[in-house]
Amino acid sequence: MLVPLSVVVLVVILAPKALAGPPYITDDPKPVEYRHWEVYLASIFAKQPDAWTSTAPHLEVNYGVVPDVQLHTILPMTLYAPAEGASSYGYGDTELGVKYRFVHERDWLPQIGTFPLLEVPSGSHARNLGSGHLQAFLPLWLQKSEGKWTAYGGGGYWINPGAGNRNWWFTGILIQYQALSNLAPGVEFFHATSQQTGQSEQTGFNLGVVWDLSDLQHIMFSAGPAFGGPNQLQGYLAYQLTFGP
Repeated sequence: MLVPLSVVVLVVILAPKALAGPPYITDDPKPVEYRHWEVYLASIFAKQPDAWTSTAPHLEVNYGVVPDVQLHTILPMTLYAPAEGASSYGYGDTELGVKYRFVHERDWLPQIGTFPLLEVPSGSHARNLGSGHLQAFLPLWLQKSEGKWTAYGGGGYWINPGAGNRNWWFTGILIQYQALSNLAPGVEFFHATSQQTGQSEQTGFNLGVVWDLSDLQHIMFSAGPAFGGPNQLQGYLAYQLTFGP
């Protein structure tokens, strides 16, 4: 049985510029700058005990509609490949969100923001391409930088209706280092409570890197194991464009 797309992606709780959000599950409070765009052509994959799931690919678009506010959508093509039986491929669940930063970083104060998400059940649940229910994520994110180091994290509550499903909590933290002017590796640790009746909690980590080819073009990647819960492994690969006036 397919884990709902929002679990695989964890909402791709995605958003900000090259040094935040993607390619990690944990997000940050920093929105896209006013009147600027981020466009990702990306793929997120997850290995479950009896199947692979993937966005293949998905299109993510973020826009800074006003200062400190970002509009967000993910439009996914989804692949479900079980260990036995036929695979399914088609349009998955649409993600919509608004990121709002309400505290700016100061000497002693981190940035603070929220990024509520809706997972719209546009994918076929019968073909294991969608959850079949409207889901929502209500998070709080913080970020603090010092020299070449950046740390961000937080968490939130997933509203996850449906037979056998449970509402659940997600928490994560990421540490990133600007090793070169155009290269930033990072490591994140995350934890999720049980998402379905009888399912255990899940803990995992990812190693990743953001490579800035230019001010316009970026490559980002992360992958790592998970223990307990639905996934044994998850990963992310994207080509990103950032532009604006």
